[in-house]
Amino acid sequence: MAMLIGAVVTAGSASGQTIHVDAAAGHSTNTIVPTKALGAGVDRLPYGASDKLLTDENLEKVLSAGWQTVTYRQNTELHMEAWHWNPEGKWSDPAGRGYFVGNADPGSAPIRHSYGYPLPHRGVTRDDGTDTEGYSRLTDGNPDSYWKSNPYLTQAYTGESDALHPQWVFLDLANPLPVDAIRIAWAEPYAVDYEVQYWTGEDPIKKPTLGVWVTFPGGAMRNAKGGSATLRLADAPIPAQWIRILMRQSSNTCDTHGSADKRNCVGYAIRELYLGTTTPDGKFHDVIRHTADQDQTATYCSSVDPWHTPEDLDERAGEQLGLDFFYTSGVTRKLPAMIPIAMIYNTPEDAAAELAYVEKRGYPVSYVEMGEEPDGHYTPPEDDAALYIQFAAALHRVDPKLKLGGPVFTGQNKDIETWADNEGRTSWTRRFVDYLKAHGKLDELAFFPYEHYPIEPGKIAWSSLYDEPYLVTHIIDVWKQDGVPVNVPQMITESNISWVDSEAFVDVWGALWLADYVGAYLSGGGQAVYYFHYLPLGIGRGHNGSQGTFGMFSAERETRKIIQPLSQYFASQLINLEWVQPGNGEHKLFAATSDVMDGAGHNLVTAYAALRPDGLWSLMIVNKDQENAHEVKIAFDGAKSGVDTSNESTGFAGRVDVVTFGAAQYQWHASAAGGHADPDGPAARSSVNATATTKFTLPAASVTVLRGKIAK
Repeated sequence: MAMLIGAVVTAGSASGQTIHVDAAAGHSTNTIVPTKALGAGVDRLPYGASDKLLTDENLEKVLSAGWQTVTYRQNTELHMEAWHWNPEGKWSDPAGRGYFVGNADPGSAPIRHSYGYPLPHRGVTRDDGTDTEGYSRLTDGNPDSYWKSNPYLTQAYTGESDALHPQWVFLDLANPLPVDAIRIAWAEPYAVDYEVQYWTGEDPIKKPTLGVWVTFPGGAMRNAKGGSATLRLADAPIPAQWIRILMRQSSNTCDTHGSADKRNCVGYAIRELYLGTTTPDGKFHDVIRHTADQDQTATYCSSVDPWHTPEDLDERAGEQLGLDFFYTSGVTRKLPAMIPIAMIYNTPEDAAAELAYVEKRGYPVSYVEMGEEPDGHYTPPEDDAALYIQFAAALHRVDPKLKLGGPVFTGQNKDIETWADNEGRTSWTRRFVDYLKAHGKLDELAFFPYEHYPIEPGKIAWSSLYDEPYLVTHIIDVWKQDGVPVNVPQMITESNISWVDSEAFVDVWGALWLADYVGAYLSGGGQAVYYFHYLPLGIGRGHNGSQGTFGMFSAERETRKIIQPLSQYFASQLINLEWVQPGNGEHKLFAATSDVMDGAGHNLVTAYAALRPDGLWSLMIVNKDQENAHEVKIAFDGAKSGVDTSNESTGFAGRVDVVTFGAAQYQWHASAAGGHADPDGPAARSSVNATATTKFTLPAASVTVLRGKIAK
């Protein structure tokens, strides 16, 4: 069939479909600077991949997408590992184990690679980062292993009673089972004051507000003595699927690592859990599956001790770019970069050493992200805030000017809810902000970063495009309603369509989504977006075996050499090189609306208007109609009088540059060999001498940038 090559322009009457831009002076919705607002993320890479990926040839193509500032994604914490940002450093225990602090001396060898160390005192079977690997020590069947909570959440470090930061572990039996007894094989330190509870709702993780934790009739323990404690929880079995041990006071006795380090002697530790029923003869019947793999009875915990050993290193699990390699490879464009510190599974001393190293090397830092996805690890908000305050103090002793931010959420479309506290509050963010405020530390929150993965894997439909502008702007309002100060900039520091890739990523659909997402978020008040993933990892099997990739290119699996650009590469160029004027100039963004609707009331055309520092008005327009082109007129309302009214509007005047990328320029073809794009760009370019009545035809399934001056 015949296809439109670009955005066709025609002259006509004032009737028909129209895009209205609220161009009145003082009505801009946001101000952005491309070098600060349009970035990309560099994450953990497959073992041995970084040296192949960061070649001059690959980097030239990657940088040609136009993304500017870079954020370094600290992925090891996602997988419940201690991050050795510098392989050289000092262990807390003279025996060469314990808590590791990287060497802050810039005179040491440049850091090219860094790795994670899986934590040996883990108490989680699976969560958002560990859903396919590792296991909990609570049900691993090994009496010599144990879970231990984070010592930095105890009074010795928070300055508050341990009762204000209760720690917990809970079991998921997969189905409701009769329960009347529990056996807890405590390690040191053990809980002196604790309760054994069951959940009344459907799922305490997925639906934390639709149920409550109820203490078993025999589940409250005071002045406990540790050891192997068998508790008769009820006279008759109670059906339960989720059973929690809530710990409020510690014995403060020392674990197997000795008394020389006070961190070994605070918090709570459990060797193994046994749960089930007792019979009249006094025998205990355990229903738990004890195995050192993901098939064990699943457990969850509130925190994990970051203690580990050199033997825990797992290089094959993947490598983080060394900080020196990251800064000197060329990927940062020598711009200030967003740098992470590990926080949930780390020590303040190590985080401070990392930033001291970076600054001594003279590397520019824009922001520091504090931790990684605490919501995905089920970290209570008060605990995360307590860690935030401790780590902020350590970092600001290194440099008081560092801009710190958190919590770096997993990518939610709505408020994050957690179990109600004593005041009935269930909003994670509200409680996090309130904790900082109550401790006089809200000013430590210099920015509010989070991720954006809006669509559940396997549920991407063409109509999902219609939801994106609402989802990405609504979340800004959610965080403000939760108490994030309006003067604290919000940033999406990692983003793509979904948390599991698929063909939607490499189809033209992915390009339309990317342009719509970036335009909507920045126009809605977000201060920065970071595209993920910057470096090409190649086409693989994503959700349900669908071919896809997080990235802008296909690449050879072994050599990592780029094969061809994909749809999001071309969308990136339209955003970074056509819509905005590359550089450090300020851009004013303005609201734009269209009346192009389908029969169900979906807005088929969305537009994002920018007044660039070169004086040109630039519109990025997304036509989400996959079947039909649409002819539109552009009206800049209030541009002359400064009053927002569609009765007083003007249009483009003179030369208008037109750049279009869509289904006519790009088509993805799946195949057993990995798939390819043909045609594979480039975007179509043209120009027109426009007047106020000029109409622009937007091809089906396309992104179009119109750029020019308007009539005075």
